[in-house]
Amino acid sequence: MYLKKIEGVRSVTLPDGTIMTQADLPEPHTTRWVASRKIAVVRGVLYGLITKDQALTRFGLSQEEFQSWVTAAAIHGEDGLKTTNVQKFRLP
Repeated sequence: MYLKKIEGVRSVTLPDGTIMTQADLPEPHTTRWVASRKIAVVRGVLYGLITKDQALTRFGLSQEEFQSWVTAAAIHGEDGLKTTNVQKFRLP
């Protein structure tokens, strides 16, 4: 079996025991950000699969946008990243 050489970590084990690999991250030029893709990027950064700078560059994100994803995921979980729930979870 041939494995493509990549920079950095190939896979990480998440606290629930699942394994996350580089293939689990969204495509680099993703334009439609659904909650599952956002949480994949957040988990990838938090558990060391990809660095924050690499994620910002690779996916074309701003610091503020990524930080808002991290905050929403920390407070409300994956549901906090859904666009339809933005007003429900928005602080007054």
